Amino acid sequence: MTIKTMQRFLLIALSLLSAFNLTAQDKNEKLHRLFDNYYEEYKRLSPLDATAAGDNRYNDLLPNDISAPYINEQERFFTRYQDSLRPFNREELNTADRISFDVLTEVLRHQLQLLKYHLEYIPFGQLSDMPLTIGQLGAGESFLPFNTAQDYRNWNKRMIAFGPWLDTAIANLEKGKQMGMMRPKVIVEKAITAMTPLTETDPAKSMFYRRLTNMPASISKADKKRIIADYKKTISTILAPAYKRLVTYLKDVYLPAAPITAGVNVYPLGKEYYEEQVHFYTTASYTPEDVYQLGLSEVARITQEMEGIKTKTGFTGTLQEFFHFLKTDKQFMPFKTPEEVIAAYSNIYQKIQPHLPEMFSLQPKSKFEIRRSLPFMEHSQGGPSYLTPSIDGARPGIFYVPIPDATKVNVTFYGLEATFIHEAIPGHHFQIALQQENTALPAFRKLPTFSSYVEGWALYCESLGEQVGCYTDPYQKMGALNNEIHRAIRLVVDVALHTGKMTREEAIAYMTAHESVDNDIATKEIDRYIANPGQALSYKAGGLTIMRLREKYSKLLGDKFSLLKFHDAVLRQGDMPLTVFEKYMDDWAASVK
Repeated sequence: MTIKTMQRFLLIALSLLSAFNLTAQDKNEKLHRLFDNYYEEYKRLSPLDATAAGDNRYNDLLPNDISAPYINEQERFFTRYQDSLRPFNREELNTADRISFDVLTEVLRHQLQLLKYHLEYIPFGQLSDMPLTIGQLGAGESFLPFNTAQDYRNWNKRMIAFGPWLDTAIANLEKGKQMGMMRPKVIVEKAITAMTPLTETDPAKSMFYRRLTNMPASISKADKKRIIADYKKTISTILAPAYKRLVTYLKDVYLPAAPITAGVNVYPLGKEYYEEQVHFYTTASYTPEDVYQLGLSEVARITQEMEGIKTKTGFTGTLQEFFHFLKTDKQFMPFKTPEEVIAAYSNIYQKIQPHLPEMFSLQPKSKFEIRRSLPFMEHSQGGPSYLTPSIDGARPGIFYVPIPDATKVNVTFYGLEATFIHEAIPGHHFQIALQQENTALPAFRKLPTFSSYVEGWALYCESLGEQVGCYTDPYQKMGALNNEIHRAIRLVVDVALHTGKMTREEAIAYMTAHESVDNDIATKEIDRYIANPGQALSYKAGGLTIMRLREKYSKLLGDKFSLLKFHDAVLRQGDMPLTVFEKYMDDWAASVK
């Protein structure tokens, strides 16, 4: 994982003061200057992340972040700030500063560690990374501003700069090929399919032309004419040809040499790299084998709950036969059009809203929308996903729903209610939007970093389904259990794939045997884990931690325990490593007691 994929709440000051008795003087001013300086330098080094954070000073810049000079600059930057943190005595810091200190310490450690593994030699996947990110941004479906003529000129400069990036990618892929560090064949094939539409050299047919069809009326006719001419030139002579060179190289040179083996264990330093990914994505002291055994245990536990739901429905066959029934019976695929699917999610949103004040005193100001996914992403996207709102509030949080074929959308997988709760409200949208709106956090912490906290919160929220008016029929409850076992299965197959315990085909078979998911979705999911080692472990690692702490404090505090106050405490300080989070929550419980 690169810093690009990593860096992507409303706090009432009085509640923070009362919870931990902090004053403005308690804040370590020198440390906060370091935080501010770090983030200012980081944004100059990573201007696309600056734009995502609502800082538009660098909107015309796009560095070649897989080039040797950039990577060397990155190493110097992270090392310098790692050294700058050492003089501070962590134990003398207040609660909020200590958390931010720990967050930055872990970010710097992880980034420096990743540089050892030369991930620039595998600079793409089928779902993420820069080639597809640039395509998504160019289509206008993300955080880029397209409001003024200068906004359009800025993006044109970035498109021009991305041509050399794509050529560097070819050179890096070749280096990786020579040293035995290659993406597996299946990921290469999917990357080719996803990138091929971006090779269109006819500007009028290009995805990068889309924003020119609805330019704001405030832009003058003369500016519009110049912008259109510039975009046509950039698309036809720089960007599309560069994408075409990459796709041609992948087809003709890289793909024939790509390995069938799915795991990173075959890379040079692959074992160490995967152990680092497990550490970062669980932010706990798990070894890969610990995670694997936890997964097996969770799969067995949830399977027993599924058996109970099956019995409630009156179904008399085996659990596998019940899965087949859920996957194939037409009653679970009621939709005819994409609009009907979007309407179903909108109805869930309306059903949940009246219950939220009972459990959350903190709710985000940022707006929220439900949209269909972009066409070029739908066939690779395994299920609905969430795009964070812009920090300035101009862009809402967006729940994206892939609907390549509405008639095949099954309400039990992904269970519509559980999925909306996880990806949208009160899952990702509450947590991320609140964190972005939290004026007490240092600026560098406005965007989430730790997947174990972020995804753990979202998975924990699925357990609140009944309390927010959902899971009222056994099939939606089965959908929720199916989502939960899906995350438990990830613990098994992610580790198994990247340590050589399972092949891709065996991992797909394990998934389809233990949950109500068809082969196509299982294949997309397994390929996601292949492309992004370790990330899928974070859901269960975080979800189990939050649930365990809730049960612990409920017993410890008795009548003093409030679910609403527990949720507020969980969300109050933003995301952090789970080890830091547990100590922070123990301090919160002590302040209540």
